[in-house]
Amino acid sequence: MRIIPISSLEHPGLEDYASLTDVALRRKLEPAGGLYMAESEKVIRRALEAGHQPRSLLIQEKFLPQAESLFAEFPEVPVFLGSAELLEQLTGYRMHRGVMAAMHRPAMPDPAAILRSAKTVLVLEDIVDHTNVGAAFRNAAGIGADAVFVTPECADPLYRRSVRVSMGTVLQVPWTRLPKWSEAGPLFREYGFEIAALALDEDAVTLRNFAAKRPEKVALLLGTEGHGLSRAALAESGHKIVIPMHHEVDSLNVAATSAVALYALLDDDPTAFKTETDLSVGMDTVEK
Repeated sequence: MRIIPISSLEHPGLEDYASLTDVALRRKLEPAGGLYMAESEKVIRRALEAGHQPRSLLIQEKFLPQAESLFAEFPEVPVFLGSAELLEQLTGYRMHRGVMAAMHRPAMPDPAAILRSAKTVLVLEDIVDHTNVGAAFRNAAGIGADAVFVTPECADPLYRRSVRVSMGTVLQVPWTRLPKWSEAGPLFREYGFEIAALALDEDAVTLRNFAAKRPEKVALLLGTEGHGLSRAALAESGHKIVIPMHHEVDSLNVAATSAVALYALLDDDPTAFKTETDLSVGMDTVEK
């Protein structure tokens, strides 16, 4: 490995790791800079298995054996080695997992390329909480959705916290950003999808009733917990669905809603569940 011991924060390449807790700064640095951060050995391994390319690694000395197993095939990639105190000063927090990689961001797939072979997809509209985005991806992977779509204003699924909360599944489940609804709605319909919105609407049917007669291809649409779905999204939705609540509770957390809704739609479909390998291959195929 190309190990580079660091004793200051001025070394070229370390700027990728600066101020990782500053969300506003990372929004500017990461997508624009063509990178994302993968934290922990498990997440980094999933990124590499998905075919993503590393540009550097940041690690504490006691975790060096992890780097050796991860980066054996990337001898040219710099491995920055520093003390826990220095790395905390650089990143803005203590790296309990001890290892982090700056990864080249893969090209965003064309939505049509994903829709051609999908049957059940999750659509996240304007969800700004990275934890909820990551949890929704984990639900999509675990329960068996074919893909996830995010709107232009939705939080970045490849932001460090989203990747971590998703347990790396955001690196496996095919996903991409949608255009505005005036284009996205017709695109779903072109590929035979019916859009079903989770919404507190007087015309909504219960999730159980909808699942009993679900269309062959469904795009399940979830919005923010505060304002819900936009008018444009609801206008493109052919179905309104509600999960009945008790004890005067209005609704579930958006991540919990995604789990309940996907399970209801996919529980009786034995072909809906995918192995980890299937998901990785699917993402790799879309990107190429």
